[in-house]
Amino acid sequence: MFRVPSLFETKTDRWRTILLVVVLAAVVLTVGSVLVNRFPFLADPRELRAVLLGVGVLAPLAFVGVQIVQVLVAPVPGQALGFASGYLFGAFWGTVYSMVGIVIGTALAAGLARQFGRPYVERVVTADALTVFDDAMASHGLTVLFVVFLVPGLPDDALCFAAGLTDIPIRRIVAIAAVGRLPGFLLVNLAGSAAANDDPVLTAAFVAILLSASVLGYLYREQLMSLVSSRTPGR
Repeated sequence: MFRVPSLFETKTDRWRTILLVVVLAAVVLTVGSVLVNRFPFLADPRELRAVLLGVGVLAPLAFVGVQIVQVLVAPVPGQALGFASGYLFGAFWGTVYSMVGIVIGTALAAGLARQFGRPYVERVVTADALTVFDDAMASHGLTVLFVVFLVPGLPDDALCFAAGLTDIPIRRIVAIAAVGRLPGFLLVNLAGSAAANDDPVLTAAFVAILLSASVLGYLYREQLMSLVSSRTPGR
């Protein structure tokens, strides 16, 4: 249904992927070690949080800005940023800042799609995903929107653009995105907060729940869409 990079299809692909992962891990470890040696507070969650919060309102504003850009460009999964917000700001405020960024980003993505039309969306969304959403949303728009936003592992950022091509009011798109994404972002912010409080067991539990939901959502994405299509009479 959705286009997936051919990372493991052939033996060459598998070795190339393994090599890439090893190189990236080595780079991350090296850079991380250098940064921690130069700035020791980076290794102390409480001190790091205190330093960032010490800049006042700029820290939350900067995070909200990054979350907005994530929706529009999507170089980093939103859940990863959600973990960071919980780590830095705590579960409650981290979730609030995440959702503010998500709401604004969703409104901008849908607005851009509506303003510049399908040619623009085709440049930022894969053709396969756009075709699927065209078919599903034509008769089951609101339900499909909610399911994709609710279930981790589905391409919800791409859907923000695709939804903008429909006649669904942008305020409805934003409301559905907020309600659907809230449980996942609350969970990942709880995980980030637990990590900042040095609670590895709770952190692992929250992360395991989110990863399990993401994997199941991705593996059974076609069945989910089929179920929605078969049980929803219309928009």
